[in-house]
Amino acid sequence: MACPAYVPRPGNGTVLHAVVREHLESLLSEVSAGGGGHDLPPFVEREFRTFLGCGVLARGFARVRCAACAFERLVPFSCKGRGFCPSCGGRRMTGQAAHLIDAVLPRVAVRQWVLSVPYRLRYLLAFDHRLCRAILRVYVRVLFGFHRRRARCAGVRDGQGGAVTVIQRFGGGVNLHVHFHTLVLEGVFAAAGAGALRFLPLPAPTDEQVARVLATIHARVRRLLRQRGLDPEDPSDGTVDPLAEESPVLAGLASAAVQGRVALGPRAGARVLQVGRDPDAPWVTSRGHRQATLEGFDLHADVAVPAGDRARLESLCRYVLRPPLAQERLRLTPEGQVLVTLKSRWRDGTTHLRFDPVDFLARLAALVPRPRVNLVIYSGVLAPHARWRARVVAYGRPDDGDVPGEPDAPGAGSRCGRHWRWADLMRRAFEIDVLACPQCGGRMELIATIEDPAVVRKILSHLGLPTETPTTRPARPPPGDEWRLV
Repeated sequence: MACPAYVPRPGNGTVLHAVVREHLESLLSEVSAGGGGHDLPPFVEREFRTFLGCGVLARGFARVRCAACAFERLVPFSCKGRGFCPSCGGRRMTGQAAHLIDAVLPRVAVRQWVLSVPYRLRYLLAFDHRLCRAILRVYVRVLFGFHRRRARCAGVRDGQGGAVTVIQRFGGGVNLHVHFHTLVLEGVFAAAGAGALRFLPLPAPTDEQVARVLATIHARVRRLLRQRGLDPEDPSDGTVDPLAEESPVLAGLASAAVQGRVALGPRAGARVLQVGRDPDAPWVTSRGHRQATLEGFDLHADVAVPAGDRARLESLCRYVLRPPLAQERLRLTPEGQVLVTLKSRWRDGTTHLRFDPVDFLARLAALVPRPRVNLVIYSGVLAPHARWRARVVAYGRPDDGDVPGEPDAPGAGSRCGRHWRWADLMRRAFEIDVLACPQCGGRMELIATIEDPAVVRKILSHLGLPTETPTTRPARPPPGDEWRLV
């Protein structure tokens, strides 16, 4: 079946791009005024300014041409942002999911475990990656120990587990919510002689077992925090807040984003406006199967994928790797406020969240991770230098290797190492052939990448296209005395 035609996305015609362009300078101005002269960290401001050039031809582009009819298309460069760009986040999601399916996860059953932590601990983890990794190690070791104990009961000693964890920094309400999505092999690997491995599948955990696992995680995490002189329940325990010392502005924005409150302006400290909320709705804390909660910690383990369903596993990988925002969830109200559509209705009836544009950008600022921080962590037999990793990855695959494009793979394509080509990702994720000529149906090929500003300007001028990158609007008038930063 032929792939649908490719329609280039608008580079600067989205709601998100308009909000950043119109209100970024206001955000920077108000943050500086309310933060005692302190500004946003450079990496956060750089994320916003780079995003304004994402998909804009004036920043440079690739030229692709049809060899049959000479039809040409200009493909703009992306910003490669890691914080909130829906386009770059979607590309990264698709590429990393394809890598996990084709080069990491063996053909065995996989279960997703999701660990959430109390609000105060979310704030501490948001920009302290060492503490985040330490808690992740405690959590994954408890899961591996749980699997090893059950394997020993089945007669397998020295069984080893494997897992891939994605550290997600956001919640459904564009809030700062650091939590862990861990894809765990549903069983253990053990040596079978002559250099071979065997896999022992384990039954699904019961509700009681999930509760016991959470109790162990809770106790060990609290012990770790005490060893480091931290009390996640008492923000005034006398310990130093490294984030507040490094960047008081970012600390204020992060604290408000964790609590779901407004950070800037006259409504600072108030709850975000909720559309559709029933004020009389009861507070429901019902839990589903294989889910437990304890003093702000929550563990969910009810999602699993059987060994043979690689398409469903890739869909799960994309879910845990997804970006925090989708363009179609954003729109502007007639008053100029940002309306965010929730993915699913909340228990109190809320369907949308309404933000002042500057406070919406403040939320996005809190979601930007530090540079060079890895948010995808491999553990156990899937760790990069694990002794059995190559044999585990190859377990259950055909003799000729499971490469992209084999008949039972979720998609077909090619890649260089672990990096997929853009055209192949589009075909794999959306079944769109971006290199099909829209005029004659022939094949289009890359002929050049244009980055020199003078050459870019000359080509765009000849084609009658805009030659300048979007510029931000001046900051809005400063607020009155009622303004403050949480």
